[in-house]
Amino acid sequence: MKIKNSPRYLSLDVLRGLTVVLMIIVNTPGNWGTVYGPFLHAPWHGFTPTDWVFPTFLFVVGNAMSFALRKYESEGDSVFLGKIFKRTAIIFFIGFLLNCFPFYQVSESGAISFIDLSKERILGVLQRIALCYCIASLAIHYLKVKGSVILSIVFLLGYWAVLYFFGDQPDPYSLQGNAALKLDLMLLGPNHLYKGEGIPFDPEGILSTFPAAVNVIFGYLVGLYIQKKGNTKGTILNLILGGVVLIAVSLIWHMGFPINKKIWTSSYVLFSVGTDMIVLSVLMYLIEIVQVKKWTYFFEVFGRNTLILYILSGVVISIMHLIKINGVSLKGWLYESLFTSWLGDFNASILFAIFYMLLIWFIGYIMDKRKVYIKV
Repeated sequence: MKIKNSPRYLSLDVLRGLTVVLMIIVNTPGNWGTVYGPFLHAPWHGFTPTDWVFPTFLFVVGNAMSFALRKYESEGDSVFLGKIFKRTAIIFFIGFLLNCFPFYQVSESGAISFIDLSKERILGVLQRIALCYCIASLAIHYLKVKGSVILSIVFLLGYWAVLYFFGDQPDPYSLQGNAALKLDLMLLGPNHLYKGEGIPFDPEGILSTFPAAVNVIFGYLVGLYIQKKGNTKGTILNLILGGVVLIAVSLIWHMGFPINKKIWTSSYVLFSVGTDMIVLSVLMYLIEIVQVKKWTYFFEVFGRNTLILYILSGVVISIMHLIKINGVSLKGWLYESLFTSWLGDFNASILFAIFYMLLIWFIGYIMDKRKVYIKV
């Protein structure tokens, strides 16, 4: 496939920034008990705007790879593997450290002790990003485009088969009976899994990482297609049509294999990728064709320091929970003083999330103005 010598597309950077904006908003409401439905994940089967955020981030990782991996084509396997495995390990380890932060706990008596690593979650969002990046990079480097497409089909169909035949009947896609949970319990144990679903269950588990890697591969293929065809109305139309087809297939598949973010079903992969292609097409039309760019800088700030700003969004809110003002956490004090004092519960909760996102954006803005860019 012949690729034009094209610069990175602003619309891709804006999509990445938009994804980080939404990630921060949905991760840091003022009160988890009062969150508008669209800012919550679907309880189990189904799809909300929040369920679109994480797979889109993986899709954007693939977009970036369509530019970055080209630099490795002339390098030997040892150099390539060294870079891929090093980046994977660093991102994975950072994700694990975020799970452990602030690395100590306070008992009811006030005694301070280090956290018990035997009870810490191993997997998580950054860990999934790292593993999916690694799988997709290896597939694309060694199998090329055609092989990566075939591997994606194998992952999606194979995952469907594994969940169906190894899950508990009559509902192999239930929370308690899915095969992904069984594998995680076998390999990691309940202490190292996420506890937010009422039972030990990890939405970023081992088995579901393989269909999630397909989101990255699709992102790479779309990025490659855009570079080959250029920013034209024909390219945009084809991406929209492709997105519509994927969404239609996913909805048909949904009748037998439900769209579900928490076990990352194959129908969910197709639905999220199809949506990504349509959203990216809209951004390309506005930014690359119509040349309406005055509004993009806000999202570019997040797109230029994506990893560090996402990390800070987790660290800063944790620190705000640790700092006490009259026995109340700084986060709680700010929430009560600035938001619940004059707003209803749901509006206060979403406005706090927006306020916090803008705080992280301001940090990114200062970094951008000082030309500070932290990459892994």
